[in-house]
Amino acid sequence: MRRFERLERIRRMDPYREATEIYRLSSAYEFPWDFTRALELALYRTYAVPRIGRLLAGTAELTDRSQKRYDDTSLLLDAIVEHGFGSDQGRTAIRRINGMHRAYDIPDDDMRYVLCTFVVMPRRWIDAYGWRRLSRHEIVASAVHYQALGRHMGIKDIPRTYEEFESCLDAYEEAHFGWDEGARRVSDATLDLMTSWYPRPLAPVLRTATLALLDEPLLRAFRYTPPSAATRAWARRAVRLRGRAVRLLPPRRAPHFARQNWEIKSYPNGYLLRDLGTHPVPGLRGCPVRHGD
Repeated sequence: MRRFERLERIRRMDPYREATEIYRLSSAYEFPWDFTRALELALYRTYAVPRIGRLLAGTAELTDRSQKRYDDTSLLLDAIVEHGFGSDQGRTAIRRINGMHRAYDIPDDDMRYVLCTFVVMPRRWIDAYGWRRLSRHEIVASAVHYQALGRHMGIKDIPRTYEEFESCLDAYEEAHFGWDEGARRVSDATLDLMTSWYPRPLAPVLRTATLALLDEPLLRAFRYTPPSAATRAWARRAVRLRGRAVRLLPPRRAPHFARQNWEIKSYPNGYLLRDLGTHPVPGLRGCPVRHGD
C-alpha cells in the first residue's frame, strides 16, 4: 500500500453517507496516536469552563478515580467509532453515555460545547502536528459523525458544519473560560494521571512539556505559570518532528482502536461495555434519551 492510498480512498467516499467509516479510517488507521492526544486535549479543555469543572470535581470521578474515568470515556466513545451507531456495541455505549449524563442537570449549551471540542480539536491538533493535514472529506465526515452522536445524546441546536462547530467552540470559550478551584483540582489530577503512565523521574519534565502544548486561554483559566518561550518551542517542535517521522513510515495495515492503547489500564481481564462508567440510576435499562426513527 502506498503512503497516500488510503487518503485517495477517503476522497472517493461520500463524507455524509459514509461519515463514520471515513472517521474510522482517519482515527484508527491514519492518525490513531494523534486522535488519542487530541481527544484527551478536547476533554481537558472542558474543565476550564467553571460550571463543567465544578461538576466534575463534585463527582470525584476525575480526582479520585481518574484512570478508570479516562478508560471508560475512551472505550465508550471508541466503541461507537469501531462498531457504528447501529451495532449492539454502539447502542450499548450510547445508553451508558446517556445514562451517566442524564443523572446530572447539565445545561444543553455545555453539552453542545463538549461536542464541539470533539470535532474541532482533532483537526487543529493534526493540522499542527500530524504527518499530513486532514482532507476536506475527513473534516466534513468528522462533523457529520459527531452530529449523529449529538442527536443520539439529545443535544439541541447542533452546529450544521465544521465551521459552525469551530465558531461555537471559540465563542463559548471566550465567554465562559475562567477560574474555579474545583476545576483546577480536576486539571491537576488529569496531569498527574498522564505523567503516571511513564517512569516517575520523567514526571516533572512531562508535566512541563504538557503545559507547553496548552494555549494561553487554558493556562490563564487554570492559573498555571506559562512555560518559557524556549520550552514551548522545544515541546512543539518535538511533536512536529514525530509527525514528520511517521510520514516516512509504511502506512498502517491494521486498525488501532482506543481499547488497544497501552494507557488503558483498568481492565486487564477485559470488560463489558454495559458495565463501564458510573451507574447513578440503579435498575435503569435502556436509554434515558428518547430517539425518533
